[in-house]
Amino acid sequence: MSTPDQPPVSQKRWIVFLPLATFLLLVVIFSLQLVSGRDTSVVPSALIGKHAPETQLPPLESTGLPGIDSSEFNGRVTVLNVWASWCGPCRQEHPVILQLGQDDRFTLAGLNYKDKAENATAFLSELGNSYDVIGVDANGRAAIDWGVYGVPETFVIGRASTILFKHVGPLSPEALEKKLMPEIEKALAQLK
Repeated sequence: MSTPDQPPVSQKRWIVFLPLATFLLLVVIFSLQLVSGRDTSVVPSALIGKHAPETQLPPLESTGLPGIDSSEFNGRVTVLNVWASWCGPCRQEHPVILQLGQDDRFTLAGLNYKDKAENATAFLSELGNSYDVIGVDANGRAAIDWGVYGVPETFVIGRASTILFKHVGPLSPEALEKKLMPEIEKALAQLK
């Protein structure tokens, strides 16, 4: 028998199973996420389909290339790669960037993120430079405007200065073939 100060015995037993029920609910939720087929490496960007942020960045002086001026995106397809010399994955993806630079159907822009000019120059001298333009984002403000989570990241910008695609992380030959190039081809087809 229960006293007025104590809940009935049946209520006490239910509380014992609450942690187990919570655990089972979480297991079901996580299991559904795992089998959903959704690519968890894709980080959605709020900028997809929106006009590229207004960006004016000075050039990396030692390259002799112009800096980034987002007004130059109008009327052409641009691939913008965010990179830094201190970024290990940027070094890993650089052969893919060199390959991209051989395609003259679009502009390859490099946004050098929070880097020292001498280090960025040494990086490009050692590994090669296929960028058409390089803008220096010394304080990281432009990267914030672009919604960059970390380096490297690569954007495809269409002829109307609209961001069409964003790839987070280093580009591999497989990512280039299966993800980035199809998006570039779609953007180029819109030019015709």
